[in-house]
Amino acid sequence: MHSAKKYHIEIDSQQKSHHESRICGDVFLIKRIPEEKRTLVVLADGMGHGVKANMLATLTSTMALNFMQEYKTPERIAETILNTLPVCSDRKVSYSTFTLLDFSFTGEITITEFDNPVTQIIRGFKFIDPEWKTMTLPTDLIGQRTIRSCKFSPALGDRIVMCSDGVVQSGMGSADLPLGWGMENYKEFLLRQVKNQPGISAYHLAGKVVTIAHKNDGYMAKDDISSCTIYFREPRKLIICTGPPYHYANDPLMAEKLKNFKGAKIVSGATTSEIISREWKVQIRDGQKNDDHDLPPESLMEGVDLVTEGILTITRMEKLLREFKHSTVIPDDPAGKMFKLIHAHDEIYFLIGTRVNLAHQDPNMPVEIEIRRSVVKRLKRVLKDKFLKDVRVEFI
Repeated sequence: MHSAKKYHIEIDSQQKSHHESRICGDVFLIKRIPEEKRTLVVLADGMGHGVKANMLATLTSTMALNFMQEYKTPERIAETILNTLPVCSDRKVSYSTFTLLDFSFTGEITITEFDNPVTQIIRGFKFIDPEWKTMTLPTDLIGQRTIRSCKFSPALGDRIVMCSDGVVQSGMGSADLPLGWGMENYKEFLLRQVKNQPGISAYHLAGKVVTIAHKNDGYMAKDDISSCTIYFREPRKLIICTGPPYHYANDPLMAEKLKNFKGAKIVSGATTSEIISREWKVQIRDGQKNDDHDLPPESLMEGVDLVTEGILTITRMEKLLREFKHSTVIPDDPAGKMFKLIHAHDEIYFLIGTRVNLAHQDPNMPVEIEIRRSVVKRLKRVLKDKFLKDVRVEFI
């Protein structure tokens, strides 16, 4: 995800593969270019389903990201992709459709579409028209092709919702939806969800779309189903405070920084918890036991959202982040709870004490115990690269 001055851009997707395929033929990619303050998004739908469709969609989305990064015009990007992709010799159609979004440093968004369902933009509880322009492009193999493009500046609270045709065509041929779910039903569904839950996340709105489309198909998806949502909102902030300060004299400073932080708070580590408890003059209480006896149970402290053991829990949580897929079941233990808090927030602040804990240098301790600095370095990388979080680290 990407933070702008006025809002945070939350981007997420959910997918369901064709019922005969384990691999989805739709590909959704995001690329951040921090030095240019740009975010690029691609949804490509390969013809058919399975491995072949996935390969074509991957080729399309990878090319699109490269061309977008070079500031090619929408017409030039689309023309190059359409001339590069193979063409079905019988049906004379390209092997992949696509939707491209370029979030510029200026705050303006460019959307380019070829043969995907029209991207919907929701402002308040209404759809807005971004004044689509239609362009006809000559292509080498199949004559003229038509693309759509638009430019607009988003406002706080806006949502951009895109999907593959497995959504709007879901249910086709059934008794209830002989012609498929259709664009109008899809749009009505989107507005209903936003009205029912005005703060619904990008992930959950995309999930609701995929769930209803899958239901329309009798829970046997007749095509790959993808829904992707972009939500412009205020950023959610979280601080993780772990490790005692290098100098004992800085204990009050750490406690003050944590107290003044405007957002959710995690304290990790027994010594760190004791410092905060002492400086804040609040008690540490026992929390609920967890089934995983490898991890010490969480504790409770007034003013803190989660209190855990230190390096073991953070290392386990980092592994969860690294291996996470949408199908992953997150455990109900301290590492899982820490994961869920991080996943739900956009700006992650680490306040890291640098006093060496001699226990962590003991060769008899488990292998996964490492110095805090190296664990946090790995965490920062996975949070930025995989989850697109805005991560800041302060050592004390």
